[in-house]
Amino acid sequence: MIKALRPYKMIDSVYTFDFERLYGEGFRGLIFDIDNTLVGDNAPADERSRRLIRSLSQMGFSCLVLSNNGIDRVRSFADGMGCRYLCKAAKPHKKGFMDALALLGTDKSNTACFGDQLFTDVLGANNAGLRVYLCRPLDPGHERLKIRIKRVFERLVLPRR
Repeated sequence: MIKALRPYKMIDSVYTFDFERLYGEGFRGLIFDIDNTLVGDNAPADERSRRLIRSLSQMGFSCLVLSNNGIDRVRSFADGMGCRYLCKAAKPHKKGFMDALALLGTDKSNTACFGDQLFTDVLGANNAGLRVYLCRPLDPGHERLKIRIKRVFERLVLPRR
């Protein structure tokens, strides 16, 4: 696999991930993609996602959602979560990730990213020098056409899980 497309680790879900261990490793900033990482594609913030962000904040993490979606989608989601956000991030370009670090007040060494797409989330986080976890999509059966097309190419690159 091309190094820039290699996640630090592939995980089943942010909802089963051991964030306490990550905190123990010294991480303090968390950057999340929205669609199919925290909720299904184009779904609003739900109680499970709000509970996760609340518990992470109480643990001592600073959280931010970083999305290529527009302001209406991202703001309404992040406001429902009670966390910071950046929209139209132009992932995989590293600028959105670097802007996220500035908003979080963290740096590359203590910030981790979580997303479901190889060619945006993983490539962008790697371009920015961040640790990135690739999540299984929460609801792959209900994705927009352009995402389903990207998934075909992801399967050509990703090792079988």
